[in-house]
Amino acid sequence: MTTNDTKQKIMRVARLTVQDRGYGGLSFRELAKDVGIKSASIHYYFPTKGELGGALAAQYTADFAAYLDGLLAASPDQDGCIRNYTDVFRNTLLNENRMCLGGIMAAEHRELPVEVRAEVVKFSEMNVRWLAQVLSLGSGAGVPPETIQRRALAIFAAIEGAQLVSRSRGDVAVYDQIVEAYRAGVLLP
Repeated sequence: MTTNDTKQKIMRVARLTVQDRGYGGLSFRELAKDVGIKSASIHYYFPTKGELGGALAAQYTADFAAYLDGLLAASPDQDGCIRNYTDVFRNTLLNENRMCLGGIMAAEHRELPVEVRAEVVKFSEMNVRWLAQVLSLGSGAGVPPETIQRRALAIFAAIEGAQLVSRSRGDVAVYDQIVEAYRAGVLLP
């Protein structure tokens, strides 16, 4: 296995761990065991847990942004983009009841090192920017940008919250019911 392969495997396993147990549940010893390397080897790639957490959040944000931009490029349809957006969070729940990495880390804000907090904020900001861009496609003509921004933030918070509530119940149907209520209540297009 090459150095880059090992680093990527560490990142992949760490991401799944954090999505399941949170940042506080990430242990270099357990991570090393799951990856199949020595704990000291993790420190070679990531000297501190904060550096690993920051790298995880940055990569998650970049990957998520690329996916969202791909949705928009493939079909600049507001309703379709929003449906695909909510489906991403739903699919994360279907993966062993995991959470969005940005959401689960945000819940641990006070315990996060500064470098991880900064990356989690970037994830949130990226989501709100993308949602505002999508909202501007539809009935956004003539709507003040501040109003669109506030609605985009509300949608992001609502979807993260729906995922959290669904996870706490261990039932993706709860997520579906909440999202449908948002659509019926006109929060979601």
